[in-house]
Amino acid sequence: MNATNSVRIENVEIHLAKPVDLNPEWIGQEEPLTQLLACWLSVNPGDQPLCPRLVGHPGLGKTTLGMAAARKRGQAVYVLQCTADTRPEDLIVTPVLGEKGNIKYHASALVTAMLTGGAVILDEGNRMSEKSWASLAPLLDDRRQVDSIVAGITIKAHPDFRCVVTMNDDDSTFEIPDYIMSRIQPAIELPFPKADEELRILKYNLPSAPEELLKICLGFLQEAHGLDLPYSIRDGLNAIRFAQKLNELRPAKWEPLFTTAIRQILGDEALDMESLAERRRREGRLPNMQLGDFFFDEDNPLNPDKD
Repeated sequence: MNATNSVRIENVEIHLAKPVDLNPEWIGQEEPLTQLLACWLSVNPGDQPLCPRLVGHPGLGKTTLGMAAARKRGQAVYVLQCTADTRPEDLIVTPVLGEKGNIKYHASALVTAMLTGGAVILDEGNRMSEKSWASLAPLLDDRRQVDSIVAGITIKAHPDFRCVVTMNDDDSTFEIPDYIMSRIQPAIELPFPKADEELRILKYNLPSAPEELLKICLGFLQEAHGLDLPYSIRDGLNAIRFAQKLNELRPAKWEPLFTTAIRQILGDEALDMESLAERRRREGRLPNMQLGDFFFDEDNPLNPDKD
């Protein structure tokens, strides 16, 4: 990795971002990690790495998986948080007014990874608009470059540069156009972890938490997973932390403390998961309707679908 704070491209000085200073451990679920590492391989001199997308419910560890894969390859990790307000210049180079009134050009986390041969995680990529994605199209194909309109330069990716996109499986996202989806392949699914893996993850993140509280949380999460409800390890960790903090001020048994934590973090509906799951199934199931049903009552003789 380049240790300098800036580089010059076409006589333009570009200031670099800092990598993420974390080294998380990936616990369990070896298949998604293997698939991501496979995507990043170059099997011959002319072979280009793939830029896959990690797909799953929020809080399953998609970003952690990306960081763990980069660390396994010995690469610095950069994370660019995508939002609905992310602009093309936010993804590439941003001009900043210097102390002396001059313009300084600051590389994004993405461009810094491109220049230094690092790995970048485009986090929650399906929250980003098509206009911003369009600016990355030449990076995600064989050209492996981006154009900065602001700085007036073309930036080519280092041969070691790697990229992965995370996508949350929820409704608060944009639909990514097909020409971009064809560039961020394959899709790597992150399922909910098995019970033994999930317990190891809880213990890894909260090593001082009581065993009883960890197992209460594990039971809650495993029930949620079985009902396909989007409650994640992140939710469980927050509930454990809150229960422990409550216990410091008002000692009580762990079960009611955890119940209080779940109610205040996830709401009352999380305490009756079977009813919630049934309601979600009903709301997600549409009746079998024909075209005529949208314009005519069932008994209307003009309904073309009426026998």
